[in-house]
Amino acid sequence: MTNEEAQAALADLRTLIDDVDLRILALFNERADVVSRIGDIKKTMTMPIYEPKREDEVFRNVLQGNRGPLSEGAVRRLFERIIDEMRTLQRERMERDKTK
Repeated sequence: MTNEEAQAALADLRTLIDDVDLRILALFNERADVVSRIGDIKKTMTMPIYEPKREDEVFRNVLQGNRGPLSEGAVRRLFERIIDEMRTLQRERMERDKTK
């Protein structure tokens, strides 16, 4: 592969990454919408935001569905971060609703 071909291939792959990133972002926002609705129910039922058993179920689900190339550790770390951000979203919404 020539340098010019490599540069063109790299540009094409980066365009693909940009598209994938936007699809991931759309899915994050879709997940956040569902999490917000769950938070509304939890608030009504005075349930805690943090539910370790449910988080364990989420980890089991994604780890069972992982076909690579991400390692189990990488998947777990990614979902730990996602779950943490979703808890923050629920907490912020609940706090904001208290001040209304």
